[in-house]
Amino acid sequence: MSTPKRYTITAALPYTNGPIHIGHLAGVYVPADIYTRYLKKMGKDVVFVCGSDEHGVPITIKAKKEGVTPQDIVDKYDGIIRKSFQEFGINFDNYSRTSSETHHKTASAFFKKLYEEGKFIEEVTDQLYDEEAKQFLADRFVVGTCPKCGFEESYGDQCEKCGTSHNATDLINPKSAITGAKPVLKETRHWFLPLDEYEPWLKEWILKEHKKDWKPNVYGQCKSWIDDGLRPRAVTRDLDWGIPVPVEGGDGKVLYVWFDAPIGYISATKEWAERKNTDWEKYWKDEDTKLVHFIGKDNIVFHCIIFPVMLKAEGSYILPDNVPANEFLNLEGNKLSTSRNWAVWLNEYLEDFPGKEDVLRYVLTANAPETKDNDFTWKDFQQRNNSELVAIFGNFINRVVVLTNKYYDGKIPVPADLNEIDEQTLAELKAYPAVISSSIEKYRFREAQAEMMNVARLGNKYLADEEPWKTFKTDKERTKTVMYVALQIASALATLSEPFLPFTSKKLSKILNLGETVYSWDDISTEKALLKESHQIGKAELLFAKVEDEEIQKQLDKLEATKKANNTEAEEVIPQKELIEFDDFTKLDLRVGTIIEAEKMPKAKKLLILKVDTGIDKRTIVSGIAEHFKPEEIVGKKVSVVANLKPIKLRGTLSEGMILMTENAEGKLVFVNPDENNVKSGTVIS
Repeated sequence: MSTPKRYTITAALPYTNGPIHIGHLAGVYVPADIYTRYLKKMGKDVVFVCGSDEHGVPITIKAKKEGVTPQDIVDKYDGIIRKSFQEFGINFDNYSRTSSETHHKTASAFFKKLYEEGKFIEEVTDQLYDEEAKQFLADRFVVGTCPKCGFEESYGDQCEKCGTSHNATDLINPKSAITGAKPVLKETRHWFLPLDEYEPWLKEWILKEHKKDWKPNVYGQCKSWIDDGLRPRAVTRDLDWGIPVPVEGGDGKVLYVWFDAPIGYISATKEWAERKNTDWEKYWKDEDTKLVHFIGKDNIVFHCIIFPVMLKAEGSYILPDNVPANEFLNLEGNKLSTSRNWAVWLNEYLEDFPGKEDVLRYVLTANAPETKDNDFTWKDFQQRNNSELVAIFGNFINRVVVLTNKYYDGKIPVPADLNEIDEQTLAELKAYPAVISSSIEKYRFREAQAEMMNVARLGNKYLADEEPWKTFKTDKERTKTVMYVALQIASALATLSEPFLPFTSKKLSKILNLGETVYSWDDISTEKALLKESHQIGKAELLFAKVEDEEIQKQLDKLEATKKANNTEAEEVIPQKELIEFDDFTKLDLRVGTIIEAEKMPKAKKLLILKVDTGIDKRTIVSGIAEHFKPEEIVGKKVSVVANLKPIKLRGTLSEGMILMTENAEGKLVFVNPDENNVKSGTVIS
């Protein structure tokens, strides 16, 4: 795209079934906010939208557990999320809700247009049904074994372990998340988006046009989906919570949340445009507009395949120019988990660390999972605050402001002639805006922030080398020049830090008494001086305070308590499952087997391909245990095998059975082992 006239920036709509945690911030909201603030600093026409996603099945599940209505749940968490974003400085132009009237009208009209133009397939299909609960089991109302990776607790719409999106009927051994009962298949009518019909177009648009400019993780996941072959995707559900299907035959059905939610970006823009008395369509239908989606990697398929197909089918909308999805952020070496409370919640952080909003923004950006999963630790948080923000950025500003007030009563001194070092330092300073801009525009926010910090390092080095506290006694004219140059670096930092550290930028601007003056990045590159001679600055204030050991220990203790609670819960005896008949048990063929070969499945992080001697044959079994065992460790191991499980293909390999496993108290998988001394392969377990 040539230089766009305007930008539409979207951030993934958070589910309103819980607060925001650091994984959400690092993956989506902080990078989106940096990018938007930068564009606005450059004078671009930008709208930045988001909103609460209030129609997901997790919301109805949480409401059932708490004995309240879904509306109670979304009202509670929309308030918490909205307040947290505001206090943390995520500067949306509009933060909406998918329960709004504007959104309901927009999503309904979008569906009806596609329906009337024959863009859907209407089919009666078999869907999973819970006879006890008397309802169909859409998405997260059902769990079972993932057909891709073998994870046994996959949801009906997506596997949280491998990230694969699928339909509930794809699950192996499904069970109801409501009652635990085994569901039956029951006929129901739904409307499907025929993704397969758009496969040739997607190959051209993604695999050719965006091969070089989309991040490798995004492109790779899209390619994998397209290469596997696309299938029609249902865009309606048998539920009573959501946007009613607005056509004949839609009674008792709602729009699939992943059809309705991305349309929330459009409805949020409509609300903003109405307040601003401007035309929303420019931001969604003008080819001179650049559309960018900020999401986490678990949402890649929906934003890169399903939503673009929806937009293409509708016909009048622009398509995303980029979808810079991040990987996942772990916490103290373990995967973030909302269900296990293994997280740093934003609302709690803001209470525990008042005035340190920018510290968390800085640490999450410095450690952002841009190309691979990364780890957040409280010790790293402390070290980055104390050794970087306090010791580099804060120290430079404090020295400049203190010395200016001490020597010149806070007025910018008139410099003498600049020497070679001064000229070189100012030339370096003028080069930084272009360097930082280049990184931001390539969505390399870690790199961009590091370059911003290098401006503070430049200032520190300049002061350390020129030593104005010494020259003040021997050469007052030289001191004026040094302080004048240092103050130009300080004023540049007030502008360059704003996308990354907005609260710090504002505080620094106040210290420098910039008032309503807003410098652009071009001003830094072209102006001889930002702070003019005799300009009066304010008194020194600490930009950053040290994080003490006691504060960190408090957070570590909180996590340790969570870990103990989770381990205790794991140790509790799981309730007995529903009774079965003796004949049901006799259908199982459980045998002792010996693993005779083991190897990692190519391009699969969690899967091992095992060759198992069952006594009756030597067969291949794919098992999701690669994160717990090395292949060489388990060759020769005797294991318990479900021998008569119907074979299934996992990533192209036929798996002809299942190894019985369990978890120990530490959450590590262990084999359900037969007595290796007394049994041989093929022995029937009875």
